[in-house]
Amino acid sequence: MRGRFFAALAAAFLLFPGLASAQERSAVKPGFEFPKDHQVSIVIYRPDVHVGTLTTGGVDEPNADWTSAARGLIADALKANSKVADTKIIFADDPEGDDGAYLAEYRALFGAVANAIEVNKLFGSLPTKKTAFDWTLGSGVDRIGKISGADYALFLFTHDAYGSSGRKAAQLLGAMFLGVYIPPGVHIGYAGLVDLKTGDVIWLNADAQMGGDVRTPEGAAKRVNELLKGLPGRVEPIVATASK
Repeated sequence: MRGRFFAALAAAFLLFPGLASAQERSAVKPGFEFPKDHQVSIVIYRPDVHVGTLTTGGVDEPNADWTSAARGLIADALKANSKVADTKIIFADDPEGDDGAYLAEYRALFGAVANAIEVNKLFGSLPTKKTAFDWTLGSGVDRIGKISGADYALFLFTHDAYGSSGRKAAQLLGAMFLGVYIPPGVHIGYAGLVDLKTGDVIWLNADAQMGGDVRTPEGAAKRVNELLKGLPGRVEPIVATASK
């Protein structure tokens, strides 16, 4: 369901590029700042990564090798680009057994809530939600805090479907002879921060046209940089430049 939603959303942005530039990409709970009386911690579990091929007919075919490689590259990029002021970042493996099932349920719930935020806040279809940011996963999420020992959780999702050679050819022919625009692929993602004591969603950043080829180290680093844009307290990476 989530994959179909994001695919439809990406198609809308690709077909109507002006829509993307007119919308917010990120939102944060008004007045939020990390507590200053102690060092807070943020847990990052395995990023939810899906990579495949978009065929000529528009079928999204998963590629297990690309997905596995991209998941590792994104995890490496996160560890190199995850500094958040006055916080401790915890990179954790998914728990097993009942705790693992519980985390999976809340990961899926966050995906559903993220969809709702994008539609009703970032893209503004509900006037009351356009100005507010009061989304929550519920207090039951505190179990994840007890499992991880963290105050907050950072959830990440990316979905890429790269156009096949046949689709690229159809795209070229459609543009040249038929005046038809064929979207070249799907590159969507979101990242969100959740308070593990209250369940409140603190921040969400989403984009239906993300950059960076996640199958390469450089591309994965770019994707992570885009995913984390606007994260409260984030320390921007320092880019060295050659002196003149």
